[in-house]
Amino acid sequence: MIIATFNVNSIRSRLEIVLEWLRVRRPDVLCLQETKVVDELFPAEPLRAAGYQVVYRGQKAYNGVALLSLKEATDVRFGLDDGGPADGTRLVAARVAGVNIVNTYVPQGRDIENEMYAYKLEWFARLRKYFEKNYTPRGKVVWAGDFNIAPTAMDVHNPERQANHVCYHADVRAAFARTMEWGFTDVFRKHHPEPGQYTFFDYRQRDSVRLNQGWRVDHILVTRSLADGSVAAGIDMTPRLKPSPSDHTVLWAELDA
Repeated sequence: MIIATFNVNSIRSRLEIVLEWLRVRRPDVLCLQETKVVDELFPAEPLRAAGYQVVYRGQKAYNGVALLSLKEATDVRFGLDDGGPADGTRLVAARVAGVNIVNTYVPQGRDIENEMYAYKLEWFARLRKYFEKNYTPRGKVVWAGDFNIAPTAMDVHNPERQANHVCYHADVRAAFARTMEWGFTDVFRKHHPEPGQYTFFDYRQRDSVRLNQGWRVDHILVTRSLADGSVAAGIDMTPRLKPSPSDHTVLWAELDA
């Protein structure tokens, strides 16, 4: 199984980039985030014409998640299920070919003094409970998406300047680590322990791609049985080099599922 994740920063604006990538790489599953479109306007038909089944939940202008799969996605669920804000446009879970896939767009947090940062920390804790309630680490589980977290100093090009950034602050890295400790392995790092590997390059930073000044905030985490059988993983910079690209690019992993 080849599974990939891509924060498209508007599916309608990046539809041709997505369709081309699907045609060339033909993943079994593609998780999308920040689709930024209400369900009535989601461009499902071109994706179905490309051979993919599509489930999605979105809203106007921000958030939104979708899951594309060659095989049928069953047990589809949106949002957290603990009685708090469900955030259905931030999480879609489904089962594809015997693998449980959870696709998330974790809150960014805005600023460490902002209430949304506290909400982000809580979101990671709620997600840990979501995994505990619905899955087992002994099963085949994939957690993929834009997590808005650079877990280590290797995951951001200038960590010494980012101590108070909402995607690198010590508290959010600890919150992420507690969720990951449920039973996940970073499959990309298994195959690429070297530094300088990024999935996000800020539009506002001139020449960020050319200078390789980015962040690794998009992730594919898997339970042990999938990690042990993983074949490869990588970051595909092709979508980020297209005209009018997303500020993120595609992360993929090949699993012996």
